Amino acid sequence: MPERSLSVALTIAGSDSGGGAGIQADLKTFHAFGVFGTSALTAVTAQNTLGVQAIHPIPIDIVRSQIRSVAIDLEPKGVKTGMLATAELVETVAQGISEHGLGSYVLDPVMVATSGDRLLEEDAESALRTQLVPLASLVTPNLHEARILTGLPVETLDGMRAAAAALVEMGAGAALVKGGHLEGGEVVDLFWDGNRETTWQRPKLPTRHTHGTGCTLSAAAAACLALGASMADAADQAVDFVAKAIRAAPGLGKGNGPVNHFAGTTIIPGPDLP
Repeated sequence: MPERSLSVALTIAGSDSGGGAGIQADLKTFHAFGVFGTSALTAVTAQNTLGVQAIHPIPIDIVRSQIRSVAIDLEPKGVKTGMLATAELVETVAQGISEHGLGSYVLDPVMVATSGDRLLEEDAESALRTQLVPLASLVTPNLHEARILTGLPVETLDGMRAAAAALVEMGAGAALVKGGHLEGGEVVDLFWDGNRETTWQRPKLPTRHTHGTGCTLSAAAAACLALGASMADAADQAVDFVAKAIRAAPGLGKGNGPVNHFAGTTIIPGPDLP
C-alpha cells in the first residue's frame, strides 16, 4: 500500500500544566483539524485556571535544536508561535524560522495570560515587533497586544481597523485582530490582508471559560494553512472553531476554564449556553 502522508504543523510555545493553553491547546487543536502536531517548547509553566504560579524558560540552545529537529525531518507546512517569554527567545525563534524557511507562520503575540499574569518580558516587546511581525503570514493580537505592537489606541472597531493596517504595513502578510474585550454585548474580530477586510460579529456568551482562546485560534489558523487553505479561509475557520469551542467548554476549574478543543469532533458535554 502507498504511504499516507499527513500535513504537519509546528507550535513553538510554552507548556500549560493545566492543559487549556500553550502547546497542549495547540496540539489538541491540530489534532481536531486532522493535522499531525509537532512542538518546540519555549518555557514550562506551573499554571491552572486560576493563574500562572511559576515560569521556567527553556535554554536557548534546546529551543534552537527542537526547531531544527522538526524542520529538517518533518517539514511542517504550518507554524505558529505562542509564549516566547524573553527577548533572547524571540531572537532565537526568528532565526530558526528564517534559517529553515518556515512559511505559513502565524504569530500569536502572547504577552499576558487570561488571568492577567505577564508571559512576555517588557524588553522583548520590541524584538517581537521588529523581528517576528515581518516574518509572519498572519498576526493574531487581542486588543491589548495590538495596542502594544502598534502604539495605537485600539478600543473600537475603527481602532482595530487601524491596528490591522499598521501591522500589515510593518510587514505581516495579514492581521486578525481579536475584539473579545470590546465594550458592549458583541464580540467582533477583524481580518485585513492589505486588500480584503472581513469582520465577524456575534453575541458575547455569559461564560468564564475562555482560557486558551488565543492559542486555540492561532493553532487553528496554522492547521488550516498546513492543509493548504487560503489565508482568508484559514482565518474564517479559526474564528468559527473558537466560537464552537467556547460554546462547548467542559466547565473545568475554579477560574478561567478551558474551551473544548474537540468541539465538533468529540462529544464533551458543556454548560448549556444560549
